[in-house]
Amino acid sequence: AKVVIGHGVASGKAKDPRFPGGTISMQKPFFEKSGLTMENFFLGTINLDISPFEYELIEPFFSSNCIRWSPDMPPENFSFYKCSLWIPQKFGKMIHSVLIYLPHPSTKPEFFQPLNILEIIAPCISNITYDTEVELSSTEDSVLFSKI
Repeated sequence: AKVVIGHGVASGKAKDPRFPGGTISMQKPFFEKSGLTMENFFLGTINLDISPFEYELIEPFFSSNCIRWSPDMPPENFSFYKCSLWIPQKFGKMIHSVLIYLPHPSTKPEFFQPLNILEIIAPCISNITYDTEVELSSTEDSVLFSKI
């Protein structure tokens, strides 16, 4: 997978006045109230282009439905899937436990995410930049990846 350029609403870098600190920071209290601990995650997403692979989401680690996290948005459904993100280092690779962040498209009509892009919630990773080649893996009961 490759990290792709994105200054989206998740981190607040899109400068959308409806989401001043980013959507993730606005959603975090609702996720935590529902039982998802987010204290170790950066409040934005890493957008990964997984081409030429496709994925099948099997069983979410966490789901929450009908979250009204913004007065400007209808309630949304969210699912999170456990994965491992392998980042190249000078010697070897650093492995981070991450989550695929999935606002369900059926409840998120205003924003479109291409099918080959996955949004990842991760700890703050200082050595990741745009176009960094990374590896994303998961257990078969969470997400299946296959070459197109």
